[in-house]
Amino acid sequence: MWGVGNPLVVTPGPAYHLPVIDYGLRDRTGRLVTLREVNDDNWRAVADVAPRDDQRRFVAALAARYLLLSTREDVWRSLAVHADDTVVGHVMWGVDEDGSYWLGGMVVDAAEQGRGLGSALLRTVTAWLAEQPGCRAIRLSYHPENTPARRLYESAGFRPTGDTEDDEIVAELTPTATP
Repeated sequence: MWGVGNPLVVTPGPAYHLPVIDYGLRDRTGRLVTLREVNDDNWRAVADVAPRDDQRRFVAALAARYLLLSTREDVWRSLAVHADDTVVGHVMWGVDEDGSYWLGGMVVDAAEQGRGLGSALLRTVTAWLAEQPGCRAIRLSYHPENTPARRLYESAGFRPTGDTEDDEIVAELTPTATP
């Protein structure tokens, strides 16, 4: 499915610097939700992000697994999710051979859940991806029994495609640049 060497919008390496991705969205406590590159200052906090115990059958027990995927394979790019200046989550993105953008590894730390961070995170990352050159579709997949994730994705405009990926439902959003 994933092609190595796809022309990506940003290329990791010594000169890789991503600005803060900020669409002015806030969680229910008023904190500004932004996405930032994973760097020397925040990688440990990102690696320690952990979902609730009941969510571990749907996502990795620690975001560290997703960070390893981002550094060991030329497919995914990790982003740190911040609420004001606190790391509260992780999300990663990649580009498929067909030009569609994919989201994965979306985790909000258990201690931070229930504050609207997932919604603000999803709206921020999809708005940013929608602005990338050639973005015609944004896709993700979720476990069929992960009802909270399905509801979140549907509320953001994602619709099932009828396809599956590793026994997960594939959903797609036709992007607009409005968060």
